[in-house]
Amino acid sequence: MIQTEELTKIYQMGESEVRALNGASFTIDKGEMVAIMGPSGSGKSTLMSIIGCLDVPSSGSYVLDGVSVENMNEKKLAEIRGRKIGFVFQQFNLLARTSALENVMLPLTYAGYSGKERQDRAMKALDRVGLSQRTHHAPNELSGGQQQRVAIARALVNEPAIILADEPTGALDSKTGVEIMELFQGLHKENGQTVIIVTHDSYVARHTHRIIKLSDGKIVSDELNRNPIKAGMPRTEE
Repeated sequence: MIQTEELTKIYQMGESEVRALNGASFTIDKGEMVAIMGPSGSGKSTLMSIIGCLDVPSSGSYVLDGVSVENMNEKKLAEIRGRKIGFVFQQFNLLARTSALENVMLPLTYAGYSGKERQDRAMKALDRVGLSQRTHHAPNELSGGQQQRVAIARALVNEPAIILADEPTGALDSKTGVEIMELFQGLHKENGQTVIIVTHDSYVARHTHRIIKLSDGKIVSDELNRNPIKAGMPRTEE
């Protein structure tokens, strides 16, 4: 599904160069649930942008579902994003003056679906995240956890091959964060989609089946998590 080889990303900051990624190589197979973990400045957000086809590397290769994407232009990257990747962000990124249903329908509008099909698919996605009774509520009428569920429904509605979540619990209290991670686990088990969680939080990472750790733009470990945290397990820190 995802194959990277020696990814680097260099930003020019005045007369200085900042190397955000420094030779990252890894493979993520179809259907894996993986955490990419690291502290602020480790390169994980840059790596997420490249995996999500929001940016391209300065050098190295990135093959997504058999297609080399590292040299694509913005139009082709946008096509790949629309077809293959669903995004979930820390701050939800919902449109403030539109309902939950309309927020979830938005990607389908861009994809050219008819009005009835947009509504039917969006209703189904909201039901999958437990919000079938909140379809006509605006974001300011929803709790943080409910807003994140709307964002997850929006990411799911196009049935992408990959769900890419950037700090999905970062704006939530700990109890709600656990509920959101349990929702990701349930959706992964139900659909078998590839789920990638980008996080600085080891507790969040331990809900996944594999943890890739970054430091200073390099992968410092890549290990299977044979005992992921499950529903009802108390929070403990490593």
